[in-house]
Amino acid sequence: MGQTVGGAVRAAQQRFQTAGVETAGLDAQVLLGYVLGVGRAWLIAHPEAPLTPDQAQAFERLVQRREARQPVAYLTGQREFYGLVFQVDERVLVPRPETELLVERAIGLVHEWLARYGQWPRVVDVGTGSGAIGVSLAVTVPELPTVNLVDVSPAALDVARANAERHGVAGRLRFWIGDLLAPLPAPVNLVLANLPYIEADVIPTLAPEVQQEPRLALDGGPDGLDPFRRLFTQVPTHVSPAGVLLLEIGAGQGRAVAELAQVLRPQAVSVHPDLAGLDRLVEVYLRE
Repeated sequence: MGQTVGGAVRAAQQRFQTAGVETAGLDAQVLLGYVLGVGRAWLIAHPEAPLTPDQAQAFERLVQRREARQPVAYLTGQREFYGLVFQVDERVLVPRPETELLVERAIGLVHEWLARYGQWPRVVDVGTGSGAIGVSLAVTVPELPTVNLVDVSPAALDVARANAERHGVAGRLRFWIGDLLAPLPAPVNLVLANLPYIEADVIPTLAPEVQQEPRLALDGGPDGLDPFRRLFTQVPTHVSPAGVLLLEIGAGQGRAVAELAQVLRPQAVSVHPDLAGLDRLVEVYLRE
């Protein structure tokens, strides 16, 4: 008798636990569901369902890769973010749930700008990676005419373009290759940025899954703050007066990034916590 759904999940869960995977049961279900094209609820309801040899073989290949601590999102090629499914692979960082807070606040800022100035803001998603932030904003605010997406990695921009096409907003997005704000042809009003903010010497201590993500998207230099310093030097020539910066940061970086932002002589700077009460966003209002 061949493998059943329940038996395959249990065996994979045990192997993942041995490999040190914290979400062993969930990952086993997600990967088998991906192979079969069904949801976790179906798997739970049909533990006796048999696997064909091809299905069992495909699942085994994924189990071996997960045992090697490859991220689940890279194995399935997708990750849900802000209610949308994004293509992801080794070219980009896996979108995190905490970054949804940045999108939520960005939606509010876009409408605040419209109410104040009577026109939609010019927006840029800096270090866009998979395009999760910019694409989510464009989908959620369909009236927004344009969103600029910038990344230093051409490979990452290819993924962002694919996600823009996937969600039907490619015609409203503009893609730029280059360092932070530098490639933009005209000043913007709203800067959204999830920059690398992990200290370089901390990266080797992170979970094996994280270490398999692009170092370019993780490494913030010796203190994790180098990308913010470089961004702030570009702001005067690439962001309009009264513009707003909305920056994702690492837990505990709020005060440091807020202090660095003082070089811009801002009108106001605020630090927003995530749902766990940790520093997550820094919001910088420039003077008119």
